[in-house]
Amino acid sequence: MITATRKPQQAVSRRQIIRSGLLWLVFLAPFFFLTYGQVNTYTATLGQVPSIVFSWETHIPFLPWSIIPYWSIDLFYGLSLFICTTRKEQSIHGLRLITASIVACIGFLLFPLKFSFPRPSTDGLFGWMFDSLELFDLPFNQAPSLHIILLWILWLRFRAHTPTKWRWLLHSWSILILLSVLTTWQHHFIDVVTGFAVGILISYLLPIQTHWQWHYTGSPRSFKMSKNYGIGSLACFILAFIFQGFAWLLLWPAVALFFITLGYLGAGASVFQKTPEGNISPSAAILLLPYRLIAWGTYHYFAKHCAQPSIVNKHIVLGGRPLYALQTQAVLDMTCEWPRNSYSKELKYCSQPQIDLLPLSAEDIEKSVHTMDTLVKHGAVYIHCKLGYSRSATVAVAWLVHHGDAKNIEEAVALVEHARPQVILNAATIQQLNNWYADYHISRVNNEYIDE
Repeated sequence: MITATRKPQQAVSRRQIIRSGLLWLVFLAPFFFLTYGQVNTYTATLGQVPSIVFSWETHIPFLPWSIIPYWSIDLFYGLSLFICTTRKEQSIHGLRLITASIVACIGFLLFPLKFSFPRPSTDGLFGWMFDSLELFDLPFNQAPSLHIILLWILWLRFRAHTPTKWRWLLHSWSILILLSVLTTWQHHFIDVVTGFAVGILISYLLPIQTHWQWHYTGSPRSFKMSKNYGIGSLACFILAFIFQGFAWLLLWPAVALFFITLGYLGAGASVFQKTPEGNISPSAAILLLPYRLIAWGTYHYFAKHCAQPSIVNKHIVLGGRPLYALQTQAVLDMTCEWPRNSYSKELKYCSQPQIDLLPLSAEDIEKSVHTMDTLVKHGAVYIHCKLGYSRSATVAVAWLVHHGDAKNIEEAVALVEHARPQVILNAATIQQLNNWYADYHISRVNNEYIDE
């Protein structure tokens, strides 16, 4: 199972980006106003439209000036199509915007809600802006807030293209837009929460920097892990619907465990959306946070038994996720759960994310061997997974054979186990190493012999 999750994106000229951006805008603008307006008009014809509002929301002040950041999202919407640098980025971003309108409108139709506070009258510029808003907007189309869905999707694009030193300005203005949906008395709090949830889910399902994959192995281990996480996901869903109230928060781990289940069924490490540079998409980081917190807890519980790195030879140092300054010149990161940390920032680095507790396939092993060939040119390589027990040990075994430091898999396993006794190389992992040895290593050696 290949688990590298990013394909090269073909660069295009600014003229092409602008031309296609205009085409997207010509479609998206009327699509947005048509769908949003029609649903709003339909909801207005319904007899009784309920509201969901918390008592503390009566203390939210009405701030007329906040209509400016509220309206500014229209400018962000249009500009976002032109800051993209590749056709793939622009196309997926446009698809996200379409999906946002469709999903929001479905929510408006299935769960019609109404804003319940009468808005005070406003004069001057702010009054004119509110009057203009009311020309096409009614106090319906509440949850999920399309404004918040779009804010998340647009923030992702501008964040990707804003220099680090100016991101504070982007974040500050985005917070103003977020608050403005409440302080203009356009939405209730529940609309904001559901809007964020939908926005994160849309951007997660339509990734830009990575891509989805599927390779069902049918292995008993894969089925067992997916079953366990699937049961956990289902339990959280059931508890949320039974107890409701604050129990609705269980929908978060329910969704997170659902995607982890898909990971073990066949989606693999792609569910974590980790790039070769070690970055995890904000959407994946938030959506899978309940699982990542569990993984973080188990890591720190077991890390005390494996904190020290193990020197296999002059080329390979084996260990868990680093908690200390590394003495190597390069890092091969096999984890998919976490982003690259500060201890590898100044070193040559490559991430080849692999899902935990499943053996690497022969194809994955071959890819990691080639990655090692590149990294070792810079000096000693620190190979790590979460604990340095299995994923990283598998790569170390294969590379020892590939480099000629061991004659076969058995000898390489013995060398790795001697250097790091706590490694776990089970029968399934050994089988994949033997498959790699037969399918790739022997063929490569034979080809080299023929070439000579």
